[in-house]
Amino acid sequence: MDRCELKHAVEKKIAIWENELKQLALNLWNHPETAWHEQYAVKTLCNFLNTNGIRTAAGFCGFPTAFRGECGISEGPVFAFSAEYDALPPGHACGHNLIAAASAGAMCAAAAVLQEFELPGKLVILGTPAEESGSGKVRLLEQGALEGIDAVMMSHPAWCTAPDTGSLAIRRYDVVFHGVSSHAAGSPELGVNALDAVVTLFNGVNAFRQQMPEFCRIHGVVTNGGAMPNIIPAEASCRFYLRSADEEWMEKLDRRFSQMVQGASLIAGTTFTQKKYSIDCRSRKPNGPLNGSYLEMMTELGEEVPPYSDQCRESSDFGDFSRTVPGAHPYFGIADHRIGAHSPEFMQAAQSPRGLTSMLKSASALAYTACRFLDDPEFRKAVKQDFEAGKAPLT
Repeated sequence: MDRCELKHAVEKKIAIWENELKQLALNLWNHPETAWHEQYAVKTLCNFLNTNGIRTAAGFCGFPTAFRGECGISEGPVFAFSAEYDALPPGHACGHNLIAAASAGAMCAAAAVLQEFELPGKLVILGTPAEESGSGKVRLLEQGALEGIDAVMMSHPAWCTAPDTGSLAIRRYDVVFHGVSSHAAGSPELGVNALDAVVTLFNGVNAFRQQMPEFCRIHGVVTNGGAMPNIIPAEASCRFYLRSADEEWMEKLDRRFSQMVQGASLIAGTTFTQKKYSIDCRSRKPNGPLNGSYLEMMTELGEEVPPYSDQCRESSDFGDFSRTVPGAHPYFGIADHRIGAHSPEFMQAAQSPRGLTSMLKSASALAYTACRFLDDPEFRKAVKQDFEAGKAPLT
């Protein structure tokens, strides 16, 4: 199909579901569910997709709040949309309600175009739970979730529309130091202060930041600092996140952090335990042609794309998807000024008229890219070549 014809066809299809998709996003916003507990979201999304001709079933890969839907024929290329729908404890402060509605809308629109114009191949939508600290996509990958899929995309709300510039790999650690309690005034010489080890570790991390490259991050919190000031803490603990855009530097960061834990324990005279708090996520590898196709459509729909050269400093389990098959995770703007995700302002923007309108545009851009992937062998070739080109460049 001609690209202009394809864009027009996708726009017409999205318009059919405009009101339903807005209501879908609002329903999810009004029923926030945290990681692995997204029963309402899965039921609502599967009902919507099944009602609109997409064969969908929950329990994908053995996870009750994951699902898979598909349409098309087995022969030919296979393009997948990823839908996220878990919330944070305060609610949808990361806008996953909009992600789910955008992916569902893209699936319905692309499926309608596929059937009307007899495009080759198959479309798949994957319901992927527990992005927020649950590494749901990594768990799904372990069960073969992307087998047979040639490319995968999703879009994420942000303050502005932007390309996928990558994300940071993440590893999360809980560290517990074990000392000996004693009266802090009467017999301090009999105690071993576990909190001293925690404080020393934080000081070590702060000193190391000077030598870390810009694309790395370490940040932590104290999870237990003791019970009373007059009791030397026999146990104190902290939780740290390690992030890096570069997979090799992640290994260096990990080794250095473990050395600092050992050093802090040695200085304070404690013992320690260090264990993973959650499953690791890899850094995201954005695909240039998929990115470009998405932004091409978003621009034609009136979205401004400001200069955006910074590497994303956040982390996402989509990174593992993007390093398994070609993938992209671009953004759509839901605010008229800079606001941060995971904030009350962002949560309100995720159910605002601006957010809902931008979500529909994003659904169109995703659907257009999917149909183009199925229909255009040269585009598929470019996507594959970009994926196989090696590491995504650092900014």
